[in-house]
Amino acid sequence: IIKLLDYSQFTGVEKFIYASSGCAIYGSYGKMPLKEDFISLHLTTPYQINKTTGEMYSNFYYHHYGLKTVNCRFFNSFGPGEVPGQYRNVIPNFVYWSMLKKSLPLTGTGDETRDFTYVLDLVQGLIKATYYETAIGQAFNLASGRETKIKDLIQMVNTTTGNKTPVSTYPARKWDTKKRLLASIDLATELIDYKPTTIFKDGLKANMQWFETNWDKIQSAADFPVGMSSAIRKK
Repeated sequence: IIKLLDYSQFTGVEKFIYASSGCAIYGSYGKMPLKEDFISLHLTTPYQINKTTGEMYSNFYYHHYGLKTVNCRFFNSFGPGEVPGQYRNVIPNFVYWSMLKKSLPLTGTGDETRDFTYVLDLVQGLIKATYYETAIGQAFNLASGRETKIKDLIQMVNTTTGNKTPVSTYPARKWDTKKRLLASIDLATELIDYKPTTIFKDGLKANMQWFETNWDKIQSAADFPVGMSSAIRKK
């Protein structure tokens, strides 16, 4: 990110939008809904450290050099275009395995929640972040502002595909420390008029329709053997 910020500063980029992560910045123990004035230093993965450091550099270039930066904190984005894979997100992997009538892996209790954000809502937020001057020097959440239980996600996916294969349950992994994720979008609404409009089940339906339309290409692009996932790694 330092090279990108340097390049932006030297070439006169009008505004630098940093793709941060609410799943990283807030650590595992923030009060729900997560608000932008809370940042955790209790970070448990290199990814969390990297995203937090990126925001710090973004802020430095804004305050020290006057580069117009904006930190947008994504939450569990999903939607058409994301292919499944060993280190991909949960939704494309679940849809892929369910369409193959495979057992979906559930780590933990299933009561864990995530704030899934549809890609078109995320894009809407990013476009507004480039347009509104009130976004400059700020950090805000781009999320749906609603939480979904993982066990409910599994049920919705399997019901849609007609997959009746029983779910495979596993203990929570050592890095599975987030029991809930729910973002406040009040600041984004105030600063850039951010208004996510996609209901989760509708976004999931659109995502699964994309899978059906592009099934042959998706099967070729999926970069794991069937049934292999970081979700069930032993270490």
